[in-house]
Amino acid sequence: MLRFIRRGWSAVLWAAGCAAAVSGATAPLKVVATTGMVGDLVERIGRERVQVQTLMGAGVDPHLYKATASDVRKLQRADVVFYNGLLLEGKMTDIFTRMQRAGRHVYAIADHLPHETLLHPAGQSGHPDPHIWFDISLWAQCVDAVVDGLVEAQPDAAAAFRAGGERAKVELAALHDWAVAKSAELPAAKRILVTSHDAYSYFGRAYGFQVIGLQGISTVSEAALADMATLVDFIRNREIKAIFVETSVPHATIERIATDAKVAIGGELFSDAMGTPGQVENGYDLGTFDGMVKHNLNTIVEALR
Repeated sequence: MLRFIRRGWSAVLWAAGCAAAVSGATAPLKVVATTGMVGDLVERIGRERVQVQTLMGAGVDPHLYKATASDVRKLQRADVVFYNGLLLEGKMTDIFTRMQRAGRHVYAIADHLPHETLLHPAGQSGHPDPHIWFDISLWAQCVDAVVDGLVEAQPDAAAAFRAGGERAKVELAALHDWAVAKSAELPAAKRILVTSHDAYSYFGRAYGFQVIGLQGISTVSEAALADMATLVDFIRNREIKAIFVETSVPHATIERIATDAKVAIGGELFSDAMGTPGQVENGYDLGTFDGMVKHNLNTIVEALR
């Protein structure tokens, strides 16, 4: 099977295109999503009309992820595939492009976002920051892309999918309002978020935080010693009370920063992956988008008070 993967995807995509038929109106669509955040959005909209499998589970870094033989089988059997886009999924982007060319229902949910809503970090060769879900109001703008993909795959259920999309927008608007109110509990001068990599820029823009990531927007890059020394000085000079590790990024470097700067680790945040479904902590299911968001903000606010 592995030799088959290395010989190329053309045969896989041809077979998948022949084998994957659009589900009937009463049969749930078989959906594959790359990340937990994307899968959560699809389930929020489709509910009982979708069966969602997620390729990248808890603690998985999508920037470095490589497709496995199991992933090939899931993609072959799927009626619809959704991924984040904006190069979040790294090398898997080429696979999805080939699937689209083969006529499959494959959608990058961030592709339709207006250019002016995206952040373009310096030194990233013009590539937008892909971590759009941390601005919940921006994430809600991806609902229509999911709805359109589901409707295209199963037109008979169009009314149900569109109603699910409107319901999802209301739910996400309420979550965004909660995040605004929770952030406001922390004085503006204390809203300085220091983490392992630059995954929280949309979060910072939406909720009034200055965000400092030791690595860039992709964990493919590594932190230089000079960057580490600069960050230590910044933490000391600003008298920051706590910095944070991430579940999908190794902790060693940020822990060294904490030791050198004599500052506490304020907790572990979710960034590129949600928690395990059913993993409940302080009343929040960390395997859901809402639970992840509320865990993160509560952890940040309590540590920086």
